[in-house]
Amino acid sequence: MAGLGGMALDGGDPRLSAKEGEFAGQGIVAYTRPQMRALHDPSITFEEYHYYALQSRAEEDSNHGMVKNTQTRGFLSTIIPGKGASSDTADEKHLDSMIPTDINLSKPDRRASVTDEEWTNASRAVRTATAGAMFFLITTDILGPFGLPYAFATTGWGPGVALYTVFGFLAGVSGYLLWACFMGLDSYQYPVKSIGDLAFRLYGQWARYMFNILQSVQLLCFVAVIIISNGEALSEASKFKLCYAVCCLVWALAGFFLGQVRTLQKFGWLANFAVWINLMIMFITMGVAAHSPPLYSAAGSSAGYSVNPDLVTANAAGVFPAVTHSAGLPDPSNFGASINGLMQAVYAYGGCMLFTEFMSEMKRPHDFLKGMWGAQFFIYICYMLYGLFMYGYQGQYLQNPSYLGISPYNWQTAGNVLAMVSALIAAALYGNIGIKVIYNNIAVEFFRAPPLTQKNGKLLWVAIIPIYWSIAFVIGAAIPDFSGFTAIVSAVCIVQFTYTFPPFLHLAFNIKKNALRGGEGYDPVTGQVSLQDTGVKRIMRGFMAGSWYWNAWNVIYFLGALATAGLGIWAAVENLILIYAEPELNAFGCHSPLDVSS
Repeated sequence: MAGLGGMALDGGDPRLSAKEGEFAGQGIVAYTRPQMRALHDPSITFEEYHYYALQSRAEEDSNHGMVKNTQTRGFLSTIIPGKGASSDTADEKHLDSMIPTDINLSKPDRRASVTDEEWTNASRAVRTATAGAMFFLITTDILGPFGLPYAFATTGWGPGVALYTVFGFLAGVSGYLLWACFMGLDSYQYPVKSIGDLAFRLYGQWARYMFNILQSVQLLCFVAVIIISNGEALSEASKFKLCYAVCCLVWALAGFFLGQVRTLQKFGWLANFAVWINLMIMFITMGVAAHSPPLYSAAGSSAGYSVNPDLVTANAAGVFPAVTHSAGLPDPSNFGASINGLMQAVYAYGGCMLFTEFMSEMKRPHDFLKGMWGAQFFIYICYMLYGLFMYGYQGQYLQNPSYLGISPYNWQTAGNVLAMVSALIAAALYGNIGIKVIYNNIAVEFFRAPPLTQKNGKLLWVAIIPIYWSIAFVIGAAIPDFSGFTAIVSAVCIVQFTYTFPPFLHLAFNIKKNALRGGEGYDPVTGQVSLQDTGVKRIMRGFMAGSWYWNAWNVIYFLGALATAGLGIWAAVENLILIYAEPELNAFGCHSPLDVSS
């Protein structure tokens, strides 16, 4: 690769040919500048990405030090997004004024006139989120707390507590692994925008495609699941007088409007609101469950029915079995039902898939760990107590989501209304990230669509939102079994992004980073990368150098996660086969699946 002398020149390097505006690898021989590279240029090495990442981290630390010396931010500024927003907004406006608004930065031939400062400012401008916003964004999930009681009812006290604890700790470890990779690969020159970007920079194009496809599927399914859960809640609140298809469709239409929020920083207050709503729902359902019987009329969709129908089947006199509990698996002969239940618990830790996207919009990604560990601790303690409490009072009659299973109509409606609001916010967040993944990896890369920071990009965003939510509605409406749907999504997608992929990525990052010796690496003056060796010898040295035990752990962790995912997929498929053996209701009709009166 030729020199990088032009990086210091606003007008580009005079040594370059007339083809300077082309993508690297498509007619251009000499290295130009970062803004002249393809969005995913395979000729850029790990060493170059790592060099610029270190420069960006140094700048962030320097800026953070100046802010600390001039402004003291208290506890409220950490847990309440938007505290001190005036200075943040001023910084954003200052950066916006330095970015060319009349140039589509997605088109390489138009980036030739963009200076290095304008290019890096375009990256800085989207980094506005704080550690406090991260805490609420990570805990903004509707299915996590309300699917956990169902998980305990299918696994029992002992296995449920043990497995949820292990999954919680490992989810935190996975977050740390992703953070370490992000900090070493992201920069203002080459920003990491999704977990697929990490995969590309560590393994290549094939990994990026796999990650992006699977992530897009998961996020779309997340939105679909919430549309259906809200539809069920609305149908129950209306006493099944409103057509079930309309109950679901209304939430897809609501997503058309709420989905217009583009930046994660603006989601901060919505996420904050959603977390407190979820806590209120938990308190309501706990209080009602302690003073009223379960909703016996919905026993056919309970946890006990999935384990063994006899546990929830009324006798000849119409009397239902008493609430029961199990120290171990409720029915060891039906191992698949317990695995399906466990997959509901995994939903609580499904946020790992979004961690990279969250970090990409943080002003100082170093602070991500504060929000992440705080969120994981909150999720573990609060959700665990809630799940155990509900299992203690409702036992095998627990529903998924749990707020559908309380019997007094007035309290049932209150829980449903609150859950619908919270779920819609969560769905908007998932849709926001999902559309960004599709937009950045398809619209921008292949169709040269403008960035979302520009007017035309914002207009395209407005047009894409209804299409995305409509597709999510169709997918969710076609799946009759809510718990079966969530189980297959959890096993195929969530387990991978939360437990399988983080060690897979960190292993490659550690090997490449640890293999670097003194005198090796990227030279910004010449634009060349110097390596003393390549191949298997270098890989083995990178594996054994530095913290080799992290690499050994990553291998064990990766294989264990793969085995767990395989087990979950088997159980989910077996369950869906059983469900589809008989005709089932879906959201294309008017009869609600919760209405067993007819």
